[in-house]
Amino acid sequence: MHSSHTLMIQGCTSDAGKSTLVAGLCRVLAKRNFSVAPFKPQNMALNSAVTEDGGEIGRAQALQALAAGVPLSVHMNPVLLKPNTDTGAQVILQGHSIGNLEALDYHQYKPKAANAVFDSFQILSKQYPYILVEGAGSPAEVNLRKGDIANMGFAEQVDCPVILIADIDKGGVFAHIIGTLECLSESERNRIKGFVINRFRGDIALLQDGLDWLEAKTQKPVLGVLPYLHGLHLDAEDAISSSENLLQNIPTSQSQHPKFKVIIPLLPHISNHTDFEPLRIHPEIDFQYITHNQTIPPADLILLPGSKNVLFDLQWLKDQGWQSAINQHLRYGGKLIGICGGLQMLGQQIHDPFKMESEKSSALGLGLLDYETTLNPQKTLTTCEGQLLLTTNKVKVKGYEIHAGTTAYTDQKPALLIGSNIDGMISADNQIFSTYLHSLFDEPQALIEILLWAGLKTQQAFDINEIKEQQLERLANTYEEHLDMDTILHILQGTTP
Repeated sequence: MHSSHTLMIQGCTSDAGKSTLVAGLCRVLAKRNFSVAPFKPQNMALNSAVTEDGGEIGRAQALQALAAGVPLSVHMNPVLLKPNTDTGAQVILQGHSIGNLEALDYHQYKPKAANAVFDSFQILSKQYPYILVEGAGSPAEVNLRKGDIANMGFAEQVDCPVILIADIDKGGVFAHIIGTLECLSESERNRIKGFVINRFRGDIALLQDGLDWLEAKTQKPVLGVLPYLHGLHLDAEDAISSSENLLQNIPTSQSQHPKFKVIIPLLPHISNHTDFEPLRIHPEIDFQYITHNQTIPPADLILLPGSKNVLFDLQWLKDQGWQSAINQHLRYGGKLIGICGGLQMLGQQIHDPFKMESEKSSALGLGLLDYETTLNPQKTLTTCEGQLLLTTNKVKVKGYEIHAGTTAYTDQKPALLIGSNIDGMISADNQIFSTYLHSLFDEPQALIEILLWAGLKTQQAFDINEIKEQQLERLANTYEEHLDMDTILHILQGTTP
């Protein structure tokens, strides 16, 4: 069905390390001068990236493309599901929304999704001789077998080999692997060419008996045991990372002063939280997500993030006491930033004439900035560059917009100039600013400028892009050391060692 050499990475569980393994292997292959691209048939995530041609794909595939050194394409993630309720999701097909579907409707819709998946795979196969495919969740979900396009259903259709990754840090790693194999058909089991054990801590000698048992029982090789990488910073696919806040090898301030405190409400439908990674790992910042029913602590800066269901999350904010906490924060001179959905919440009203998010046609915003937003089915999807207007320095910013809503600004001061268009707003007292631009903090100079505005007197350049490169290199070096890359390459190329 395809002309490329293809290898699929499937996991025993969610968060077993599939995304990271694909990213690391993309970098290993790119360094060995292979032309390789990542592919994920179906992704469920609220973190997305915008491609150059104005489409939307999962954030993990954008990171994998960066690792491979290739431009983003909507065909790297043809089906993206963005949950907006407990049972429903917005469906993005080949980069563009085709509307919302409840869970059961989606299963009837699967054949159309499958067409998109195999069409995109064919397109990618013609462009790249090597493709690394990431599965979704686990291949052992027997309730989702019919019409599967995310795991073994895809692998069987395109006839590609599979490597299974399991996370030993959670415990029960051998049961995970054996149990997964038991849930598969014979042809699917035969497709699995070996195992990778992830996040191992301790002396490998203590694991050897288990590895020997596993290989004898399954007649399949363990292709490597990957160490637990402390402080690994790579874009999380979806869930907020609970790992350590600081990276290794980042110079920390020698000062004993308390750190600059930044807090973010962990909205029920928070989206694109990768926006805040430069702040979360910044050595001079004490960064904290505030969860449901958690006391809202004093802070220097409050951030309101994006949301996949702005009206629901706005009501949640109010119910959680954030409105009075924000007003008190502002009275004490604190600073406030709203991005995308956060921008919309800061205005006077949010109108939903098409009932996209609720049965209410309008809701009162937080009333802190003088504009109104109307939600509409047509999504804005664009990558852009502009100038930050917080200070007279007019520092360059770049990022992307991804929102279903238009905001009618009044004559107050705009936050950004993007081409000839204004974006966002700065309050008259200079304490609040809002913007639709994601990845705002990724440009080192813009980050310094925003933090100076917010009250952190820093000139420490902090480049998240440089850190991503360092981490991808670290991953590649680790994989070269701990994986049997020769065998993996034979599996990928369909040759015998």
